[in-house]
Parts: sequence; structure tokens; C-alpha cells
Amino acid sequence: MSLITNAKLYPPRHPRAVHLAHHLAAIAPGVLVTAAIAAAAVGLRAIPGMPGISPMLLAILIGIVAHNGIGTPSWAVPGVKFSLRRVLRFAIILLGLQLTTAQLIEVGGEGLAIIAATLLATFCFTVWFGRVLGVDRKLTELIAAGTSICGASAIIATNTVTRADDEDVAYGVACVTVFGSLAMVSYPLLQSVLNLDAHGFGLWTGASIHEIAQAVAVSFQGGQRAGEFGTIAKLSRVMMLAPLVIGLGMLARVRAKHQPAGDHTATPPMPWFVLGFVAMIGVNEFVAIPHEAKSWIVAITAFLLSMALAAMGLETDLRKLAARGLRPALLGLTASLFIAGFSLALIKLTGWHG
Repeated sequence: MSLITNAKLYPPRHPRAVHLAHHLAAIAPGVLVTAAIAAAAVGLRAIPGMPGISPMLLAILIGIVAHNGIGTPSWAVPGVKFSLRRVLRFAIILLGLQLTTAQLIEVGGEGLAIIAATLLATFCFTVWFGRVLGVDRKLTELIAAGTSICGASAIIATNTVTRADDEDVAYGVACVTVFGSLAMVSYPLLQSVLNLDAHGFGLWTGASIHEIAQAVAVSFQGGQRAGEFGTIAKLSRVMMLAPLVIGLGMLARVRAKHQPAGDHTATPPMPWFVLGFVAMIGVNEFVAIPHEAKSWIVAITAFLLSMALAAMGLETDLRKLAARGLRPALLGLTASLFIAGFSLALIKLTGWHG
């Protein structure tokens, strides 16, 4: 009788609920570690006089130092992998809330054509030149995506289908950060030399500088109009992340199907989360999100991306990173020079003034 009573008072837990509880308990410590590193990166970025370094770059650097200095504890590994996969995908979906189709209209058909042509030409050139230099295909694709679209965000989004090693991701992020930073110094000095008006300078920065923050900071060096237009041009370029990642996903699946019969490498998944990114652009288009809420969304998105890069750092072995050599760095430099020169040539040849 007591057994029946106890069964009624304490019914057995559903197996799925038990599994979920165990899963959450397993990932929580590692997720907290990546969140703590991201918080430290944001805090360091806020220190007065600190150079304009992205929290994402700081997060991956802290993670790399921690992993190679003291090692990533085994109890943190499940949560680190969760941050590297699930948190990353959610952050990329949220990135869509920073974009609208109205921005595309403001850039105009000719401006969009210049941005799209620059992106496509840069990606194809980088992939080709990477093959010439003998750089690994996966690392080449990451550098190509980061240079042609939006830096670290594009690299980690592209890696969901490229599936390169964490060391490749770290190398790619380092390339776009270093060469994007060099662009931040050189572009403002070249505006008057190249005789670019505010709209031309804004389009050039938006079409060719790697990171969003870098492009925005540089474009405003050309004045308010240049800054506003450079920001819109850059965000228009970011919208092209979705078709690129989906296209690479389809290409990766085709490659997997044509592998030799003895090669059992898993077929890469289609990046369906990118459809969430596109959906959020639609939400931002038709739903009036308050300005204050948008500011929070931008901050949360950056924080989640920093968590993902912290996780990447916690899985990056510096010895493996050094083994990549200098050829990928040469590839990153050449790709950066190509995107700057190609976009500028199109602006000059078309006589584009906005």
C-alpha cells in the first residue's frame, strides 16, 4: 500500500526530462567559463585608452592563453563545445535583427552591384590564390569569407559548413583582424589622395573593410555623411552572408557525395540556422523594435559571438597554429589588398557618387 502511495506522491520522472537535466548539468560549467571570458573581454574593451580592439578578438586571445597556459579542464569541455556550436548559431540568427531591406534600397542598385561584385571577386580570387600558395582548402575558405564579407562573424559562420580545425579558425580571425586594423589606419589617409567624396569613401569602406566595427569607425573619419553611408553599405554586405554560407553548405555536401567509397567522413549539415538569420531581417523590417531594445540586441549579439570565440580559443593549440606557417598570412594580406583595390577600381570606373 505504501509503495502505491509513494508512487502517486512521487511519480517517476520522464526519461527525456532526466536526459535534459543531465545535459544541462554537463554543459553549465563550460558555458559559464565562456561567458566569464566574454565578460572579461567586454570589460577590457571598456578600459579608457584601450585600443579599438573587438571584444571578439580579446575573447579568443584570452581563451588561447588559458588553454595553452593551464589547459581546458575536462569538466568544461561539453559547455565549451555547446558555446562553439549552439550559442554561435543563435548569435548569427540575432545578427539579422541589425539589418533591413530598406538599407539595401538606400545603397541603390549600382552601389549594391559594386558590393556584390567585390564580394564575389574577392572570394573567388582568395580561393584561387590559396590554391596557388598551397594553403589548406578549409583555411583558405575561412580567410576568403572573412575578407569578403564581415571578418570574424563570417569566419565562424562559414566554419559551420567548412568544418575546419579550431586552429584554422583562430588563424583566419587573426588575419582579418590584423589586416582590417591596418586598413583603419591607411584608409583615412587615402581619401583626399584618391579624391573620394563622402559617398564614395563610405561605399569604399563599407565594401572592403572586414569587420563591421572597423568599417563604421573608418567611414566616420570621412565625415557624418560618409559614416552613415559606410555603415549602410557594410550592413548591406553582411546580408550576403546567408547566400554564401548556404552555397558553401551545398558545395560541401556535393564534395562529400563524391568522396571515395572508403572515406567515411560525415556529410556536412546544411546551415539551416542561416534561414533564421534571414527571418530576423524580415522581423526587423515589419516589426517596430524600440531603439533601446535594439541597442540591447546589438550588445547581446556581440557578447554571444564573444562567447563562441572564447570557446574557440579554449580549443586552440598554439603549436598547431604555428604549424600553419606564414603562407596563410600572405594569403590574408593579398586578399585584403585585392578587395581594397578591386572595390576602389569599380567606384572609379563607374564614376559612382551615390
